[in-house]
Amino acid sequence: MSTNSTRHSNLQCFLGSITPSVTTQSLPQLCVRNLSSAWYPLGKEDVDYFTLGDLWDRYYEWSAYGAGVPILFHTGQTVVQYYVPYLSSIQIYTTKSLAAMRALGEDSESDCWSDDSESEKLSRSWDATSEDSSFDQDGSWPTSRLGYLYFQYMECCPPWGRIPFMDKVTELSRSYPGLMSFKSTDLSPASWMSVAWYPIYHIPACKSTKDLSASFLTFHTISSSFQDDSITDLVEKEMPCESTANSNRKSSKDTIKRISLPPFGLATYKMQGNLWLNPESSDYEKIMTLYSSADSWLKQLRFHHHDFNFFITHAM
Repeated sequence: MSTNSTRHSNLQCFLGSITPSVTTQSLPQLCVRNLSSAWYPLGKEDVDYFTLGDLWDRYYEWSAYGAGVPILFHTGQTVVQYYVPYLSSIQIYTTKSLAAMRALGEDSESDCWSDDSESEKLSRSWDATSEDSSFDQDGSWPTSRLGYLYFQYMECCPPWGRIPFMDKVTELSRSYPGLMSFKSTDLSPASWMSVAWYPIYHIPACKSTKDLSASFLTFHTISSSFQDDSITDLVEKEMPCESTANSNRKSSKDTIKRISLPPFGLATYKMQGNLWLNPESSDYEKIMTLYSSADSWLKQLRFHHHDFNFFITHAM
């Protein structure tokens, strides 16, 4: 087996293949000045943002056809395993109250916030969410730390009873339009989502289907507060294990400013360690760090996560 093969990591290929890359824009200077000093450095001149609608678009083809992940077996055989994403959970916290955001939009000619009709819809959505919360929230968390809760959702159905990611987001956005219109700069650092990835098929067909039955739960932050170090201004580096079937990535000639949202947390189900984790790499440390980060995040938010609890109790 070649040196490259012995260093190959199927776990790293999975994480790279399911990381969304989103087009960003520069926030107008007037809007930059209105950002909360608690979450953005004072005097920061340039802030890039993406809209949630653009982020969800990255999951459109994945939801329809699956995300292709190249898997290298110890025999040297390579197959592309396809995973379909499902929205597992999401919490959207805004940096300002909806009333304050609406007032900001009315007082400014810049595109810092939505129009009046959209703001009214968001305000109604906020009222509904505040009055009907299905999660166990601890009142000791200050608003200044989390922001203003706009929307939260957690999936509890078994995998065969779920609809793909994009279909679920579209369904939820009919009642919560901010899921499509919010900018990442509108969201506090407490905003996040988790995505459950389940295998659907692989090409070419092979006998080792048991080894390919692993499922994954990834956690992603969706606020601009955490994204400064991830922005690439000109050319994205090509992923070494990128599948040509995965059209979510741009070519190396792409000069559009984009941002990647790699998972900060991870849980696994039915993962065969001898296939996914390479002892010659940092895989073991990586997976423990990602698991610990997800566990810590959920505990800080007092969020009882159905899929996470299932995955960690049925990991192997």
